[in-house]
Amino acid sequence: MYQDFEQNKQYLQVELQSDINFDIVSRDIMIGNKKAVFFFIDGFCKDELMQKLLQFLMGLKKEDLPQKASDLNKVMPYVEVDVSEDFEIIIKNILSGVFAVLIDGYEECILIDSRTYPARGVEEPEKDKVLRGSKDGFVETVVFNTALIRRRIRSTDLRMEILTAGKTSKTDIVLCYMDTRVDHEFLKKIKDRINDIKVDALTMNQESLAECLFTSKWYNPFPKFKYTERPDTAAAQILEGNIIILVDNSPSAMILPISILDTVEEADDYYFPPITGTYLRISRLLIFILTYFMTPTFLLVMQNQQWIPDAFQFIIVKETMHVPLVWQFLILELAIDGLKLAAINTPSMLSTPLSVMAALVLGEFSVKSGWFNAEVMLYMAFVAIANYTHQSYELGYAVKFFRMINLVLTAIFNVWGYILGLVLFAVAIIRNKMVSGQSYLYPLLPFSFKKLGKALIRGRLPDSRE
Repeated sequence: MYQDFEQNKQYLQVELQSDINFDIVSRDIMIGNKKAVFFFIDGFCKDELMQKLLQFLMGLKKEDLPQKASDLNKVMPYVEVDVSEDFEIIIKNILSGVFAVLIDGYEECILIDSRTYPARGVEEPEKDKVLRGSKDGFVETVVFNTALIRRRIRSTDLRMEILTAGKTSKTDIVLCYMDTRVDHEFLKKIKDRINDIKVDALTMNQESLAECLFTSKWYNPFPKFKYTERPDTAAAQILEGNIIILVDNSPSAMILPISILDTVEEADDYYFPPITGTYLRISRLLIFILTYFMTPTFLLVMQNQQWIPDAFQFIIVKETMHVPLVWQFLILELAIDGLKLAAINTPSMLSTPLSVMAALVLGEFSVKSGWFNAEVMLYMAFVAIANYTHQSYELGYAVKFFRMINLVLTAIFNVWGYILGLVLFAVAIIRNKMVSGQSYLYPLLPFSFKKLGKALIRGRLPDSRE
């Protein structure tokens, strides 16, 4: 900062453009017969608290003022108070909602963190619902999200480090982990990558951060991160030694590193007894596998009907096919995504009647009109519903892309195309890597019987006395 008070005041007013920005408040006051000015963002400060702090400051006499701002900090009747003489830090704090006070004769600026952010209530997320368990979820305010995790892990081993990214946005990023359980080499790698991010702003929050952290091949769509809006899931992952990344303005947490088996694990697995949790987990995994094999296998069998045993002749399409099967499947793949997008943009009061209309019109009449066959509608309905058995949209679309590739290859090259599609699917998974550099198929590759059993079977919680 400059030595002159007026210079400091004028510099901040010019940088913050307080005469143009109506929500940036700059006001001159007297503190202990000395000139002072304060800056804050209207809407970020707690009015009652700021009134009390200003009453304290304006009530000070000249002899009550210490020689340094750091000494005044010690007698301030508030907890979160800091001082700084770096203009960049001061401006960043003001724009984050911190109350800043400049006093004539002090070389440092007093920063009072009395901010409060507009936020919605902590409620169960729409996406990560459970049949049993807690009903709270993350919100867009990162401080509230860290508090939800702290509430569940009351340990001095829990670490929450804050970093920033984005030249303009200066987005807050919080790393949550257990110090004695995390892989410190991997943790350092993540910190270095965040510190090395050279972007103007994280415009799309977590997705922008994910793309900066892991510049993977664009043609491999399998997810490197798992997202959750549940604090209990995030806390469980931290206790298992994983890293949770919270990004301000985002109501979900990033979990890393994750394998393909981790993406099909859900909170419901742990809110039921071990045998029920194991059943749910294995069922989810089998259904996930069926979503890939269902339609390409049916197409292959229809192209080679001589393979069908007599007991399964009923699966043969009996009605006349006006549109080739492969085109029916591909059109329905696109139509399902169209219905998803329509559901997102449909007002909630109209979603139910429009859903019924879509089911009746697009389902019944599309079959009667001859565009689609009933068997095709049945299998695609199963695939569409089965995609919601796990909460990872990224994994669902990865499987969808390879399923469509397999459909096209099977239609063109018959059985060899089907095999080629399977090979491409397997290679994409095998060659994929976690953010930590481990195999995406761990604990299958490299094989670990103990870890694989833990991934597939929901055992009882370990006793700390053992």
